[in-house]
Amino acid sequence: MSRTALTAIAPVVWGTTYVVTTELLPPGHPLFAGLLRALPAGLIALALTRTLPRGAWWGKAAVLGVLNIGLFLPLLFIAAEHLPGGVAATLGAAQPLIVAVLAVTVLHERLSGWRLAWGVVGVVGVGLVVVGPNAALDVAGIVAGLAGAASMALGVTLTKRWGRPPEVGPLAFTGWQLTAGGLFLVPVTFLVEGAPPAIDLSATLGYLWLGLVGGLLTYMLWFRGITTLPVTSVAVLGLLSPLVAAVLGAVLLGQTLGPVQLVGFGFSLAAILAGQLPAPSSVSTRTTTRTP
Repeated sequence: MSRTALTAIAPVVWGTTYVVTTELLPPGHPLFAGLLRALPAGLIALALTRTLPRGAWWGKAAVLGVLNIGLFLPLLFIAAEHLPGGVAATLGAAQPLIVAVLAVTVLHERLSGWRLAWGVVGVVGVGLVVVGPNAALDVAGIVAGLAGAASMALGVTLTKRWGRPPEVGPLAFTGWQLTAGGLFLVPVTFLVEGAPPAIDLSATLGYLWLGLVGGLLTYMLWFRGITTLPVTSVAVLGLLSPLVAAVLGAVLLGQTLGPVQLVGFGFSLAAILAGQLPAPSSVSTRTTTRTP
């Protein structure tokens, strides 16, 4: 329970991404936001641990860094800018469903109807909470949201399969991925977005929050949870992110939560709790034949 609680801190903090992006960061620079969230935090982690990958882990760290950071972060910011926070969050909530399927092909686990069913309940619950009747849909935002969920889902699954080198701590492991993802974003950012935007005080605070707390601290807790907990249980914790985003919208932006949203909260919380429980196993009845 303590490991689950610590891992859950990551999606709770990530739930602040939507309000920080829309209220503090300069618009039109999602790649730059992803870059500043990843690379400085990764370099800090490497400087503190002084541990670099060895052997095959150079390639594995690069793959995980691109999937979990380099692709996921800009897609997240693109979805947040092109869609209302609720729609973007609902697309991201599909991640547990993708992980449940990838666990079959990548981890060679049996397909769990229990996980799939509660994953659907979680997506429905998030949709009820955060998608309003007048939600605008944008093709680019929808593609970015789904692609971001798929990228993180594959990264989570491969992180579980490859694990973490026994002599490497969580901070160094996180630093590898943040640095790899950040380096991937450097040329892409300047080719696509050009010169960096002007950064005022509010943007500086936003980038610091996303980089040090929403990047270094939370990813360290997240990767530690993936390597020590069932991957499907960790993935479903991601549903906390849109729930936190909805609460912050109500508290900070004056958005309202009606009866439908409260029902959605109940669905989502039920899915999160069910995801931490072992799937019920079928009971086989053995028939014993006795001879007189």
